[in-house]
Amino acid sequence: MDDMFGPGYEPDELEEIHGLWDLDTVTLTSVGIDIGTATSQVLFSRLILRRMGAELSSRFVVVSREVLYLSPIHLTPYMPGRERIDDSALGGLVDDAFREAGLTPHDVDTGAVILTGEAIRRDNARAIADLFSSQRGDFVCASAGHNFEALLAAHGSGTVALTEGDPRRLLNIDIGGGTTKLAIAEHGRVLQTAALHVGGRLLATDEEGRIKVLEPGGEAIAREAGFSWKVGDQTTPEQLDRMANWMADAVLSAVRDDPVPDEVERLFVTPPMSLPKRYDGIVFSGGVGEYVYGKEKQSYGDLGQPLGRALAERTANGAFPWPLLPARECIRATVMGASQYSVQVSGNTIYMSDADKLLPQRNLQVLRPTCDLSAAIDPEAVATAIQNHFTRFDLEEGTSSVALVFEWRGDASFQRLGAFLDGLVRGIPTTLASRRPVVLVFDRDVGGIVGASLKEDRRLSSEVLSIDGITLRDFAFIDIGRVLEPSGTVPVTIKSLVFQL
Repeated sequence: MDDMFGPGYEPDELEEIHGLWDLDTVTLTSVGIDIGTATSQVLFSRLILRRMGAELSSRFVVVSREVLYLSPIHLTPYMPGRERIDDSALGGLVDDAFREAGLTPHDVDTGAVILTGEAIRRDNARAIADLFSSQRGDFVCASAGHNFEALLAAHGSGTVALTEGDPRRLLNIDIGGGTTKLAIAEHGRVLQTAALHVGGRLLATDEEGRIKVLEPGGEAIAREAGFSWKVGDQTTPEQLDRMANWMADAVLSAVRDDPVPDEVERLFVTPPMSLPKRYDGIVFSGGVGEYVYGKEKQSYGDLGQPLGRALAERTANGAFPWPLLPARECIRATVMGASQYSVQVSGNTIYMSDADKLLPQRNLQVLRPTCDLSAAIDPEAVATAIQNHFTRFDLEEGTSSVALVFEWRGDASFQRLGAFLDGLVRGIPTTLASRRPVVLVFDRDVGGIVGASLKEDRRLSSEVLSIDGITLRDFAFIDIGRVLEPSGTVPVTIKSLVFQL
């Protein structure tokens, strides 16, 4: 008998093989909903996950992504005054996408709703994310601040992938409707992020050239370019080009000059990048990136087209002193949804100070600080890595529920364990002061001893939940269910953001 598994198998053997395939393979229908300052989009995909290893707690990875439906790029709808996103109109766009894809919420296994850029500042942004999650599926909902959005863009554009197994240091410049996000990538990870208030839709005009949208940031940049504009004022293409050229020079100065001029430094909405401005290449992404690479020709009445044209000129004439590399995605440099799978964690590999107070946990964002736990452990380095990772994901330590994930290497000697706990305690002072639960996840079997030592030896007031035997990455969220008796196992559901290929 011949089939996808090859020739020569008897029916009972094939049945066993198919059973193993079903056990180690997960097929999901996923949706990604991206709501940005200027545009919103919906993407449905089919994901195939394969278990990596034989243990039930081992990690699944996405081995195949197939786009089922890609919505048009829509302008994000706002209520009059632009202080609130029009949730009804936005919901209608998403429902239209479901209909065009031939799907219903019941057909979707998992997904992600991501609010980015200026959209997260609107006073109903969080409610919108929750609305999609409750009415259209069990989704991961994340409001991506400037640093987190820079991380998403660096991965979605393919910049991070270009540095994997490659010694190059690359800069991703993601320009959306309201902000420009910067990310430095090296050796398959992001080293630093920053953002400044330059975007393609800080100003938009009608067909006659009258200003119909003027964000506060756009008004300030217009003044720098020599214009005192307000909504309703008449503009000319030459004036818009002048403003776009000022913005392009500001982006160039932000990534090239050291120090940057005061008028550019004032545009930063995060601390400016501190690493040396030496790169082996740059990648543009975001809506304006479409114009930089010549992928988009149509104007949408905003600054996207002239800004993209101005940046393309500066890459061509050598003003950007680094080669321009191709982007995997520009305006669609976003998540295509979320993968999801469940594992069972043995009660022998978990520490819970109080199960009734700790379980269940839902939608804990995973933070995996970059710290070396393979040799002598430096407590200060551990603390700094934890604090930096909160900042990188735009989270305030002590106010957000997260799962801190660590890759443990080496033995759990008294000295090494003590040094790690010293660093951990220093890294989460607000969490401990406010008596919030501490949730830890390890890939190796140290969860029990770390949790017990943290809670009992350090006499913490916070409850402690410490799990091992699970491999997690950044851009994941986890649910931890109640203990299942009589097995004593704990169900853990892992939902990871998935990017375009």
